[in-house]
Amino acid sequence: MRVVLGLDVGSVSTNLVAMDESRNVVHSSYLLTAGRPVEAVQEAVADLRRTLPSCSVVASGTTGSGRELAAEVLGADVVKNEITSHAVAALSVCPDVRCVLEIGGQDSKIIVVENGVVTDFAMNTVCAAGTGSFLDRQAQRLGIDIKDLGSLALASRNPVRIAGRCAVFAESDMIHKQQMGCSVEDIVKGLCEALVRNYLNNVAKGKAITQPVLFQGGVAANTGMRKAFEEALGCPVIVPERHRVMGAFGAAIIASRLQIKSCRFRGFGLSQTRFESRGFECDGCSNACEVVELVMGESVIARWGGRCGRWERLGAAGAERLRRQFTLERMIEQTIEVYRAVLGETS
Repeated sequence: MRVVLGLDVGSVSTNLVAMDESRNVVHSSYLLTAGRPVEAVQEAVADLRRTLPSCSVVASGTTGSGRELAAEVLGADVVKNEITSHAVAALSVCPDVRCVLEIGGQDSKIIVVENGVVTDFAMNTVCAAGTGSFLDRQAQRLGIDIKDLGSLALASRNPVRIAGRCAVFAESDMIHKQQMGCSVEDIVKGLCEALVRNYLNNVAKGKAITQPVLFQGGVAANTGMRKAFEEALGCPVIVPERHRVMGAFGAAIIASRLQIKSCRFRGFGLSQTRFESRGFECDGCSNACEVVELVMGESVIARWGGRCGRWERLGAAGAERLRRQFTLERMIEQTIEVYRAVLGETS
């Protein structure tokens, strides 16, 4: 079977989707990144091989906050941002979609679509209030399974008002409501409503939200959040079947549109390959850029972090020569500075 891969590497989860040549999803996986994106990519590829041992990869694309790193590990043919990937996936599910609400593990975004084209978007900034990791934390603190959060919210009869603008204030307010004797159902429902208010007043502020509206990301599995959005917007909110992996789905669709003669996929053996990230400080100028390089086996395959692009353009041998040159120049400068200081004291 010939398949196209889409890989979405985020701060919380790493998702992989495999489509056949008719764009039918034949495999999908949702793994925790756990601060180890390279290992998560390797495990996702190994899981694909276990599920479809006879498949061959003809194209692949990556997205998410770790898309550049994932592209080098995977050998991707295209790299796209999350906005484009989620919009493409939403349009494939609902061609006339007008607004996409997406909430993941650490970020949230809104995408406005007009006639199949993204016309506006926004993402959360520094605060993670209302994202999946925050909901996980509150479910853990309340002693309930995250999967039960939605059903508890739907069972509420008198939801309390929770301050949702800040994660710290929201948690403090929840504790206060518990001490007042409010039920868990009412607190959870109040939390969902607070997070929706925060989303609409910050991420979606000034954006036109018109139907059809799609709700994507891991948080879309929370029926309480979906209900709170519907109540706040006054319209139905559609949750796609593959809401958790829509970013990866979009990346796969984009890769499938390419006319690729030679796929860059490194092969299923990459799950057993040793990758290592290491960094150093460039002494080439006063910027002192921290350059990070990705090593596969014994070879440097990618570099990031330099402002001038010098390191990214060089091969491994050239980069090593340049590093030695900068080190030597820096040693000479330091020696001159010492001599100047000594001569200054003598005089």
